[in-house]
Amino acid sequence: MPRFEGDLRPRPTGQYAIVASRWNPKITDALVEGARQALLAHGVEEGRVEVVRVPGAWEIPPVAAAIAASGRAAAIIALGCVVRGDTRHYEQVADGCSQALMRLQLDFRLPVANGVLAVETYADAEARAGGRMGNKGEEAALAALETSDLLTHWQKTHE
Repeated sequence: MPRFEGDLRPRPTGQYAIVASRWNPKITDALVEGARQALLAHGVEEGRVEVVRVPGAWEIPPVAAAIAASGRAAAIIALGCVVRGDTRHYEQVADGCSQALMRLQLDFRLPVANGVLAVETYADAEARAGGRMGNKGEEAALAALETSDLLTHWQKTHE
């Protein structure tokens, strides 16, 4: 029985787009740097990494959709930080962003890694942006690389 699994290697062509919000810049800057370093460490040439900044997490999906529609992306890494507040705004933004990113993956059959943090406190975000919980930007980039490689391998095998 054949077994399919991706490796942490870049596709031979295509851009790796990091779409990141500017909201909570200390957190998002750390996530972006973690993602960039992970891609570079696994053989993606610097010229194939594009960082696109948007105002907040709510603006990530339409920009990611435009990138996906261009056909130039090998994968998209979405990074942001939504911290719970006193209103339902948190749920609306975090859930809406997450659902839209999943829809993009399915519609375009393109890896869209969701590294948008949805946390209770700012301290929780710091822990996930290079703190005691690691760097979720790095993890999202690695997931994007592996999934992109898996899809490439799957498609070649089933042509």
